[in-house]
Amino acid sequence: MKIFQREQRSLFGEILDWMLTPLLLLWPVSLVLTWLVAQGIAGKPFDRALEYNVGALAQLITVNKSRAQFSLPLPARELLRADDADTVYYQVLGSDGEYLSGERNLPSPPDDDRLAVGEIHMRDAEYKGVDLKVAYMWVRLDVAQGKPALVQVAETMDKRSVLATEIVKGVMLPQFVILPLAVLLVWLALVQAIKPLNRLEERIRARSPDDLSALDAQAVPLEVAPLVESVNDLLLRLKDSIATQKRFLADAAHQLKTPLAGLRMQADLAQREGANAEDLKQSLRQIGRSSIRATHTVNQLLALARAESSGAVLAQQPCDLAKLTMEVTRDCAPRAMDKEIDVGYEGVQPGTAGGTIAGNPTLIKEMIRNLVDNAINYTPSSAETPGVITTRVLVDPFSKVPVLQVENSGPGIPAAERELVFQPFYRVLGTEADGSGLGLPIVLEIARQHQATVTIDDCRPGQPQPGACLTVRFSPSGS
Repeated sequence: MKIFQREQRSLFGEILDWMLTPLLLLWPVSLVLTWLVAQGIAGKPFDRALEYNVGALAQLITVNKSRAQFSLPLPARELLRADDADTVYYQVLGSDGEYLSGERNLPSPPDDDRLAVGEIHMRDAEYKGVDLKVAYMWVRLDVAQGKPALVQVAETMDKRSVLATEIVKGVMLPQFVILPLAVLLVWLALVQAIKPLNRLEERIRARSPDDLSALDAQAVPLEVAPLVESVNDLLLRLKDSIATQKRFLADAAHQLKTPLAGLRMQADLAQREGANAEDLKQSLRQIGRSSIRATHTVNQLLALARAESSGAVLAQQPCDLAKLTMEVTRDCAPRAMDKEIDVGYEGVQPGTAGGTIAGNPTLIKEMIRNLVDNAINYTPSSAETPGVITTRVLVDPFSKVPVLQVENSGPGIPAAERELVFQPFYRVLGTEADGSGLGLPIVLEIARQHQATVTIDDCRPGQPQPGACLTVRFSPSGS
């Protein structure tokens, strides 16, 4: 149950609610308990007075000729009735239950109390429609019958109620002052305790938009430190993302600048004076090649952006890795044949147990296509010495995870550059292959989204043309 309701939740209000709600709910409970305790405290002195009167009256019972007699002096009688607030009654009965003195119709105690002779007991009773507190005692007499006599003293309960009320007032009235003071102190304490959050807010608002440095987690309370650390982690990832975007845009602009400059130069050459038809055709051919290169670069940039941003968007489904690899190999075969390259597939067949992975089929085919395209670009081939590219899907006999391999008979990738080739726009020195330098970064990003690793090895170590074997190994969680 909330005392303060708000449309927008407030930490200050939540803490205040949880502190004040129990306090206000316990206050009436405290009032009831105080009243009950006050009733018991207020009755004790009056109970002792009744017990004293019972003992005093019991001593006035005498036995004469085997009969009980009771004689109450007049001063004692007046003393029993001298009370402005309450009325005092008494009753004395003999051993046969005969009336000796006092109120004739005063209620008698239960019969089972006759066993407790000589002990004073207390009970509640009602007489003439008024509640009474009764003290009574059975008195043993030296008579033949041996039955005890009964002495009772009763008193109305007005003084008890008045005293209990005064006790409750004395206890509860100060609380009407203490309770608002406690609420005020709680309010001030919360205001003081929440100031570090206000200072943190001011520091964040005072920052410039390009300031992505980490917040000082030591300058905030211990409970807020995990939140600050999470924000710092977000700032770090945001900083890396912005840096990657800036680097990507700079590299993309640089890569597009070259084919665009070539297009402009060939257009200028085609428009020069004295150019013949052959020169015009040559310029047009160069323009066509430059436009193809620019289109390929743009497509690769879009593919990389799609791979980086689609991991949390596109749903995953079971994918037959062998089937997808065979489809991509078949699609790339015409381009490989144009370069006189022998391309083929070997390994497990579609539907083989262990060859299925959980992933996005569009991205996986994009990854395989980039591996094959990269191999076609960097595999030299001629009619006399044709290049060879082999795509392969295996199932690891130990871990039972699928493994994708693409081998080529090209010059290979030096060990010192095997990590660099996965950076955007990086190209191995000494190669004249036509490419954008984005194929392997796309492969790495898609593999990362499918919990897979990419490694590069030599196919034929020690040979002049060692070739390159790119291996994509999927994890058990991704298969």
